[in-house]
Parts: sequence; C-alpha cells; structure tokens
Amino acid sequence: MQGKRIFFIILGWFSLITGIIGIFLPLLPTTPLVLLAAWCFSKSSERFHTWLIEHKYFGPILRDWQSSDGIPKRTRNRAILFMWLGMTISIIIVGRFWATLCLIIIGLAVSIYLLRMPTRPDPEKSS
Repeated sequence: MQGKRIFFIILGWFSLITGIIGIFLPLLPTTPLVLLAAWCFSKSSERFHTWLIEHKYFGPILRDWQSSDGIPKRTRNRAILFMWLGMTISIIIVGRFWATLCLIIIGLAVSIYLLRMPTRPDPEKSS
C-alpha cells in the first residue's frame, strides 16, 4: 500500500510541475494537469491535497471544478479563447498536417465539453 501512495505522490507532483510549465508553453494544458495532480494527492496525501485546494492560483480552479455550481462564464470563455490561441500558434509553428488535424479535433472536443458545462454568473468585482 505504501508503494501505491508514493506512486500517486510522485505522479501528482509530476503533473503539477508539468502543468506549471504549461502556463508558459502552449502545447501543455495546465488545467487538466492540475486536476490530475489534485486527484493524485487526494489518493495519497491529505496534506498536499489540502495545500493545492487552498493554493492562491490553483485553488479556485479546483474548487470551481469540484462544485456543482459550474464555472464562471467569463472563465469558460477565456479558457476557450486562450486554448484556441495556443493551438493556432502551435499549428503555425509545427506546420504538419497530422498535428494540425489532431489539434483541431482536440480543440473542438474540449470546446464542446466546456460549452456544455454548467456556468454561473461571474462574481461581482468589488470596486
């Protein structure tokens, strides 16, 4: 049982670090990797899971994902916009038909998924 716990901790940290790198590299998706890290930590380390859920930047993503209220509409729209922007840059840089086709299929699937997710009104900004 200890080996399984260590495996999930290592996989969680690997996912989180790769997700952080994905903030700067358009080919690496940050949010799914952070979600995977949270899942791995939930299976292995309550301390790391709590730290990630309460994190200043990653916590809101995870709390939105776990709630049944949905994600803020503005967040969803930004995610779709930046995903397509990153994919367009990747398509231009890579320039291969098969990569372009794969990116478009993935982009369409993720866009459809995000558009079907429940949304909630954006939180009011305090002035």
